[in-house]
Amino acid sequence: MQINIVERELIDKILDRKDNRRLFMHEIDLAEMLKEILFSANEFVPSESGAVFLDDPLLKRTTKEKGRLYFMACFGEGSEKLVGTFLPRDVGITGEAYRSGSPYLSRDVTKDRSFYSGIDKQTNYHSRSIIAVPIKITDSVVGVIEMINRKDKINYDEKDLAILDIFARYTSTLITNALDARKFEELSKKDNLTGLYNDRYFYERLSAEVKHAIENSKPLSMIFFDLDRFKEVNDIHGHLAGSRVLKEVAQLVEDVLVGSGAVPVRYGGDEYVIVLPAVPLDKAAEYAEKICDVIAGNTFIKEKSAAGAPPLNIKGLITCSIGVTTFVPPIDQQISHREVEEGLIKAADSAMYESKRNGKNKVTCTTDLYFKK
Repeated sequence: MQINIVERELIDKILDRKDNRRLFMHEIDLAEMLKEILFSANEFVPSESGAVFLDDPLLKRTTKEKGRLYFMACFGEGSEKLVGTFLPRDVGITGEAYRSGSPYLSRDVTKDRSFYSGIDKQTNYHSRSIIAVPIKITDSVVGVIEMINRKDKINYDEKDLAILDIFARYTSTLITNALDARKFEELSKKDNLTGLYNDRYFYERLSAEVKHAIENSKPLSMIFFDLDRFKEVNDIHGHLAGSRVLKEVAQLVEDVLVGSGAVPVRYGGDEYVIVLPAVPLDKAAEYAEKICDVIAGNTFIKEKSAAGAPPLNIKGLITCSIGVTTFVPPIDQQISHREVEEGLIKAADSAMYESKRNGKNKVTCTTDLYFKK
């Protein structure tokens, strides 16, 4: 029995992945596991065909449209045409099981008003009987597992429905584990204090973005900055106050970068790096100027802390010195990707120190990347 499964890109979409470019070796291969579930279900409930459907969480959350149920894994005559395609969530017996959140048994689809014949017409198939069971995570239905045309007897029965429900529950656990793995992966990329990306992820992502920039002939910009007079905050108000300032700076940066596709990073201490894919130098400089202005104009620690420490209303003390640089392909073939990565960091860092030497609270731009020979 051949079971067809979807491409990895659709799995990423179903699990609501924000960055499809990078894949990690330890990720659960959900598509392959759905294939195994369908294979095992067919051993207990032998059928001519079957499928696992999952909904589209992005569409469900961002619009009022009825959305889609995707064929994630399927077998049977014509199934190779179906994998990766979708049904509207309000269509057929599959849609009825999804909408109601209850198992559905149809012993004769020709007499069932819920039956949708469109798939049969598309695949030249003849459905006689169907069982469909919703896949739930907590109280939310996320998909359906379905079997069509029982092989060794005329009709499905309640026992078949109960068996398929077991496989639906197992599928739910599998999806939950996949989501948890992705959440853990995302957390491992983040700085514990600020919630920005950490330096480990920065190097991984920078490597990927340099490769992408070269392959697609797109600019890649970098902003590097640290906080002026941050040590005075720690000396005067204590390290807890300093930590709160670092968190507030991170929030200010994220607010400036909304919709930019940028990757903001806490590099270490009071240093921050921002990677800006496909952003030219002039646009990167605009972002840098905005960051410089909002930090200089911000009043820090305006609220009581969670522990009840009073507000400090620090204004005019904290500013930042910023360096900006841009890499524009192509490059000499003798220069490695690693040299480009190091060149970007060195150039942005050097420009930042130039801002400090020139009085702080400034933005300095450079195109002098140090990998040039």
